[in-house]
Amino acid sequence: MNIPAEGRLLRIFIGESDKHAGIPLYDWIVKQAHEHHLAGATVIRGLEGFGAHGRLHTAKILRQATDLPIIIEIVDSREKIEAFLPIIDGPISGGLATLENVEVRFYRGKA
Repeated sequence: MNIPAEGRLLRIFIGESDKHAGIPLYDWIVKQAHEHHLAGATVIRGLEGFGAHGRLHTAKILRQATDLPIIIEIVDSREKIEAFLPIIDGPISGGLATLENVEVRFYRGKA
């Protein structure tokens, strides 16, 4: 699979406890990206953050942190990212999605 040199980065910010169809939302999004043959997806767990509701989520408190920030990053062509957005839009009831133009320097698997 090739990605054009001028790609698109989709970055999705959600909460770790967000669910869709009974599974973690981040897991569902990654599976959808895979099923739709996007180039790849990475899930990053944040240590601290807040969003539209202003409630601080942090791993610093002594109790078990249950809703830490999650960031999902997906890079592919502009066309494939734009076609993917309507698929995930509905199930994301709270969060943020951003798009950025990116310069793809290389995309390859290990030999």
